[in-house]
This record gives sequence, structure tokens and C-alpha cells, in this order.
Amino acid sequence: MTLMTQDIARIADEYVLGLLDDDEMLRVEQQLDENPALRSAIAASRERFLPLDISIEETAPSASLWTRIDAELESTPSQAQGTRDPRPASNDNHLSFWKRTAAASLAASLLFAVGLGWSLTRQVDPVVVAILLNDAGQPQAVVEDFSDREATIRLLADFAVPEGKTLQVWTLPNRDMGPISLGLLDDRRSARLATPALPAPKNDQLYEITLEQAGGSPTGRPTGPILVKGVGRIPL
Repeated sequence: MTLMTQDIARIADEYVLGLLDDDEMLRVEQQLDENPALRSAIAASRERFLPLDISIEETAPSASLWTRIDAELESTPSQAQGTRDPRPASNDNHLSFWKRTAAASLAASLLFAVGLGWSLTRQVDPVVVAILLNDAGQPQAVVEDFSDREATIRLLADFAVPEGKTLQVWTLPNRDMGPISLGLLDDRRSARLATPALPAPKNDQLYEITLEQAGGSPTGRPTGPILVKGVGRIPL
């Protein structure tokens, strides 16, 4: 796969939506470290598709879906009218192109419907918003805390998580309570977490993400290194 400048946005969208085949996915991931434009495009795509990502549960397509798509693609208008199509009946590249086009169209339609519905029905604003920075001062994640309702974690960068480890999100409501876990990011993806009953979040409340062992901290307190941290601000 050659990543031309004009193709990066499209490839980033297909990568985030899972429309690339295994070889293409591998080639994209191999270029992430050396291609800042590609990393930025993927981060932007993840942010744009976040309403779809966290609003619905992942569901595998039925086994008959691609069979039905293939059958429709193979049935051209000329064949439907009883006229022989001069092209070969079996053209893998042609079918692959239209299969991916059909999938992309379906994903775009679903994204529009779900994203629009999500934006229209969500009426609750976050109580505080925190931008989490790494040691270099670079924004890596955004936390939107909805108090006793939930918290949304939006990752702005890819986190390196070794096997047997996981990302855990924390907040510090006050010194007496100490750090409280808001949940795990097992898939290294943006997520909407159900939060425990805590005092209403406030300005300068600390939020952080640590690297913990799989399943989360065994002590109920942060034990691993702090990857990013920041303080909450009440939106105007």
C-alpha cells in the first residue's frame, strides 16, 4: 500500500472502521511510527467516529451477509435482462472493489444515523473536562466527567500496552478519599465508563491514566506508572 498524501484521510477512515484487509492493516500499523501525518489522520478519524464507537456494542455480521452481497454484485444489469456480459464472470478484483465500496457505504450510513441520533438525544453536558498530558506536555486523552452518571474517555494517541497489562483511569475527588478508579480501557480505545458514586467533580480535580496489570490494580489504588494526567475544568 502506497500512502499518497491525498489518500491518507481515506485510509485512516477505513483503518478506524475496520474496512482494510489484514495485509493493509499490517502495512498501516508498520508506518504509524514513521508517518506523523498518518497518526494525526487516524486520531482525527477516531475522534470523528467516537459517537459510533461508544454508542453501540460490537456485533459480528451474519454469515450470509457477504454471500448475499456477492450474489448481488455478480448479477449485473445486462445479466438480469438475459444479455451476456462480455466481461469474465469471475473477477476477484472487481468484486473486492465493490464489496469494499458497499461496506464503506453501509458503515457511513450507519455512522450518520447513529451519530445523529446520539447527538440529538444526548442532553447532559459534562460537569468537568480534563485534558490529560504526558511528560512532554502533549495532549494524549480527554476526560469528560458526568458526575454520578458516567465518564467519557477519548484517547488522542496510541498507547503502548504490553501483554498482560491494561490502562486504568483514576480520579482524586479529595485527599481523604484518595484516588478512585473510573474503570479500565482494556481495548486501548475511547470508551464510556460507568462511574462509582462520588462527590460532584470540581475545578482542579486530578485525573490520570496508569498502566496496571490485566484486570486492574490489585490494591484498588494506582500501582503502575502514570502515563498521562491532568486537572478538570468546569466548562463555561
